[in-house]
Amino acid sequence: MKKLLTAAFAACALATSVTAQAAPQKICVFDIVGNVGPMMGAMKDWQTAAVGWGIDAELVPYTNEAIAAEDLKAGVCDAALVTGIRGRGFNQYAGTVDSIGAIPSMDHMRIVLQVLSMPQSAAKLSQGSYQIMGIAPAGAAYVFVNDKEVNTLAKAAGKRVAVLEYDETQAKLVSQVGATPVASDITNFSTKFNNGVVDVIAAPLAAYEALELYKGLSPDGGIINYPLVQLTIQLIAKKDAFSPDVAQKSREYFFQNLDRIVAQLQKEEEKVDPKWWVEIPDADKAEYEVLMQEARNQLRTEGYYSPDMLDMLRKVRCKLDQSRPECTG
Repeated sequence: MKKLLTAAFAACALATSVTAQAAPQKICVFDIVGNVGPMMGAMKDWQTAAVGWGIDAELVPYTNEAIAAEDLKAGVCDAALVTGIRGRGFNQYAGTVDSIGAIPSMDHMRIVLQVLSMPQSAAKLSQGSYQIMGIAPAGAAYVFVNDKEVNTLAKAAGKRVAVLEYDETQAKLVSQVGATPVASDITNFSTKFNNGVVDVIAAPLAAYEALELYKGLSPDGGIINYPLVQLTIQLIAKKDAFSPDVAQKSREYFFQNLDRIVAQLQKEEEKVDPKWWVEIPDADKAEYEVLMQEARNQLRTEGYYSPDMLDMLRKVRCKLDQSRPECTG
């Protein structure tokens, strides 16, 4: 009888274990467009690839990024796809990829993402109870203004600028140029711009059509032709939900599909009407470079940015352009 009970308990335990393993892992995907958006589309491809790694993933679309991040913290999600700026709260090293002016072009971004997809980077992509399972570009952010005469930092003084309320660095930078930061989030910053509540926003070109930013630009606005920051989307997971091996395979998958993502971004960017572009003098660009480097150094000192990542990004900039002042000595 004792042996029979022992066998029964063992069978129940095994059944429970199998059932637990069979439960799909919930991936909360921030996509401002929802289930038919580009982020969900890309993650459906990832979902298919993950089957080969033994992962049964359930994708749940979120149009509110803050809720997706909170659900990850609360354990509702096993992983969440959010912006790198939001992700800095989960992993400072990966979140510093989105630091201001640190990645001048997609050529630089490609090198950075290649390094981060390598097994040697795995340790730094793990912080606390979370790990980064993939990083993809979301496009460069440009300054959109409702008056194209506002084409210098001096002219931005007194203007109302939308800043992400959960990213203290943005409010600091805006205040330093004499402008007024207006707390916003990804779900409402475009509406504030389109309705004239704010005069200035920073946004990727892929948002131009999706968020109808041409409404805020009309009739006298413009897009300053100088990228401020290369934005990313990051898949952040609970460490106990995915093995290190699966996490590495996922990071490699993200990098292997980089060209597809870049091509999609270019398609969206081509929808921007050329009439909106505002060119600025090279002298102004050089001044912005210095200001952004000073800002990165300040935010490093204040603990917002990862020193290790900033050092790596500087090496990438110097690898592609040794004539930069920061590359001497």
